[in-house]
Amino acid sequence: MDNQDMIQQIRQNTFPLRTKDDLQKIVDAVGERKYVLLGEASHGTSEFYTLRTELSKRLIEQKGFSFIAVEGDWPSCYHMNRYVKQYAGAYQTSIELINQFKRWPSWMWANHEIVDLMEWLKHHNSQQTEKKQIGFYGLDVYSLWESMETIIGYLEKTNAPQSQLELAKKAFACFEPYGEDEQLYGFSAWSGETDCADEVAHLLQEMQAKRQANVQEEEADLSAELNALVAVNAEKYYRSMIQGGPDSWNIRDRHMTEVLQKLSDFHGKDAKAIVWEHNTHIGDARATDMLADGMVNVGQLVREHYGKKQVFAVGFGTHKGTVIAAKAWGAQAESMNVPVAIPNSWEDLFHQVNPYDQMAIFNDQPSVFTENHGHRAIGVVYHPKNERGNYVPTRLSLRYDAFVYLEHSHALRPFEIETYEPIATFHV
Repeated sequence: MDNQDMIQQIRQNTFPLRTKDDLQKIVDAVGERKYVLLGEASHGTSEFYTLRTELSKRLIEQKGFSFIAVEGDWPSCYHMNRYVKQYAGAYQTSIELINQFKRWPSWMWANHEIVDLMEWLKHHNSQQTEKKQIGFYGLDVYSLWESMETIIGYLEKTNAPQSQLELAKKAFACFEPYGEDEQLYGFSAWSGETDCADEVAHLLQEMQAKRQANVQEEEADLSAELNALVAVNAEKYYRSMIQGGPDSWNIRDRHMTEVLQKLSDFHGKDAKAIVWEHNTHIGDARATDMLADGMVNVGQLVREHYGKKQVFAVGFGTHKGTVIAAKAWGAQAESMNVPVAIPNSWEDLFHQVNPYDQMAIFNDQPSVFTENHGHRAIGVVYHPKNERGNYVPTRLSLRYDAFVYLEHSHALRPFEIETYEPIATFHV
């Protein structure tokens, strides 16, 4: 298609994003769908967090959504769930809550934008009955050691049968020699020197016992079960990392999808879920080069499991700005410049259409949005000088149901970094 024709078609099918009220178009487009997946093009952009917060508020208030599930560790996010519901023994201040995020990259959740969301959820829940309170949960698979420690603490606190406690301690002891070094355990398991798979599988079976009738106790039982599920799938994940290929990615996204399904089942047949994850997880993998690489993701799996008519995925992108990221895994977070989008990428095309914030909703849209163009994806490790390697070939309207484009975005405001670039655009 001629470039000018492309620009004209995109221009005719986009809406300006000038104030938070413009986001109502996306909320209206959601209709009665039960799963709304909200993406981000980086884990360190302030507007991605604030826009998702605004969309989440509206979905909760107008559409009756039940919980938010995010790309975070189950144990840490469950503390956030207890905080916003003010369960007995929960953290009493948001600062105490945020300080418990120790795992790198802590800036993803230990930031001012998330504190604003936590305080809103806490206030909202204070006006609801216990069964109507909005939950906040982590879907990810990384927290093997933290989940094991949490299970043992839970069993001790609830005076569980000694056999269960001994089983949990036995499973933990299997991992203990590796000093919370995931790669060391993965290599040892891959080489056949050790194998903790049976121990965590037996533990999961024990945790899947019938839950209590009381809401708080029932949810605590669910938490123990999902910590055991983390241990099972984390063991598989760290083992597969050593082998390379798509297996570790697929184990992780299948785990996140399974946790989402269990949360939906727990909240009942009328449950509605909001998911916060990177675009690479919530945008349908089949509309990208991930398909050829044998990779699946949450967006694809949820569509397959529940049906496309029950799912609404929103992708995000930015033309330029700043972002919080690191130069190597485990390195110090810093604010980096995001260069202007590369020519003929989706971000560049939207910039050519209109050099301001805008969005597109893909209901019977023209074929221009099914064309294959690069779409920027910034990870927690970022090298702006290698910019061409940060783009995922994407058929936009097949990957998402809507797309939010930002002309100039700004770095997230983590607590570990005290100097921020002023945010001049509207802030919701």
